[in-house]
Amino acid sequence: MGFDLDLLLIFDEIYKTGNVTRAAANLGLPQSTVSLGLGRLRSHFNDRLFSRTAKGMVPTPRAQNAIAEVRRAVQALQHALADQPVFDPAASTREFRICMTDISEVVLLPHLLNHLRQTGPGIRVEISKISQDTPAGLADGGVDLAVGFMPHLEAGFYQQVLFDQHFVCLAAASHPRVGAALSREALLRESHIRVLTSGTGHAIVDKILAAEGIERKIALKLPSFLSVARIVAQTELLAIVPFRYASEVASSEAVRLLPLPVELPRFQVKQHWHERYHADVSNRWLRQSVANLFAD
Repeated sequence: MGFDLDLLLIFDEIYKTGNVTRAAANLGLPQSTVSLGLGRLRSHFNDRLFSRTAKGMVPTPRAQNAIAEVRRAVQALQHALADQPVFDPAASTREFRICMTDISEVVLLPHLLNHLRQTGPGIRVEISKISQDTPAGLADGGVDLAVGFMPHLEAGFYQQVLFDQHFVCLAAASHPRVGAALSREALLRESHIRVLTSGTGHAIVDKILAAEGIERKIALKLPSFLSVARIVAQTELLAIVPFRYASEVASSEAVRLLPLPVELPRFQVKQHWHERYHADVSNRWLRQSVANLFAD
């Protein structure tokens, strides 16, 4: 098994802190990434390396014997990486390939493009839709980054939480029967739009509503969220959508955001990437730009 710098840093940080959560925070990595890294280290060394005790994660004799070599390897790699060229976005003509949900195209993409115009006017972007093929695209190098709510990318990829989301109801500003609040009766009575997204987890809406004994009257099914706001504004149909999407479209369409009379689960929008691009300087710059723009 090959080692990268992150694995060695994970070893060293757990050794220093005796705590996986604290090690993740110090390294700026998700706890899940550090836990996966520890699993890879244990497999390589064929040893637990750190045993959980009342005093924290205590190094085994194997870890104690290896720590000096690990730290020497970290220093050597950091010295070698220090000679890497710095990515200059202002001079770059690189094309980034980003997979997005259709909601991210509406909510995030315009802001990202405006940022790139200011910081890297020669940079080009190719957008593709999130699908069940996205993990393979990230792994084989066809995709640099995936952004959105994508439960099927939770395992096996680096990830960073950008912000939390919750659901609201979108209604026309002039809707004749829906006022400032949406009752359970109105939710049942009115006709709805359902978006047939795939791979983004929005099917949870109907599952939770069904558990609450609510079956929506679906009058229109759409393949994406791109036209939802315009249709809602010009009809009497309702749509259950993520809050940031609703906030974004409310600035350009005659729609209202209404709290739902039932509680739906919150979810997290993240950016995901494969380990092959983890250390690439241009991809690191892109991920940092996305985090600076959108992270809560």
